[in-house]
Amino acid sequence: MPLSDCEVRDPRIRRTRQLLQGALSTLLQSKSFEEISVQDITEAATVNRATFYDHYNDKFALLDALVAGGFHKLLHERDVQFDGTCPSAATAIIRATCDYLTVIRENHPGCDGRTAFEPLIDAAIIGAIRRVLMGPPGQVRPGNTGGGDSPLSQIAASGAAWAIYGTARQWSLTPDRAPADEVVPQILELVLPMLRQSLSSAAPDRSDVGDASLAEAY
Repeated sequence: MPLSDCEVRDPRIRRTRQLLQGALSTLLQSKSFEEISVQDITEAATVNRATFYDHYNDKFALLDALVAGGFHKLLHERDVQFDGTCPSAATAIIRATCDYLTVIRENHPGCDGRTAFEPLIDAAIIGAIRRVLMGPPGQVRPGNTGGGDSPLSQIAASGAAWAIYGTARQWSLTPDRAPADEVVPQILELVLPMLRQSLSSAAPDRSDVGDASLAEAY
């Protein structure tokens, strides 16, 4: 499973990216994303602007790496994996999404769905969920002789990622919301059809996997 882009072998690259992401995370505690400049980030990280642009095109790319990396790290800590052949980890992915959004709301109370910061968070987490649902890069799935992900599985993963995040996001913005334990099964029911489609495309010969058995797997 992909983790943060800080997870690279070269210790110099890893340290620099950790400094940059840490600097942005700290600045977001006291400033809005719109107010933060690349200069602010480099000064806080104690690196120069040239070094920043060696790693990220702009502050938006840095934010994407920070948010997506944090989500992947959470999944890694919980040992959540999804290899595309069985959607049994879907519940854990949905729960992690809810928990991650809760942390973001707590750390950034201004994220109420009406700021320029919010769409950036949306895109980063949706992309992260999609990558998890697609499985490890280059993975060959059962029934896929092409040696990679089929267009159908890409569509299913994209649709499921949007569904998971969209419903979890709405839940996180709801005042006096229900506990995550109650909403996770509801989101699961919503994405089950898309995950079934992904499963059937990955393993078309598994005729024993029907709607009832998939539901029981959760």
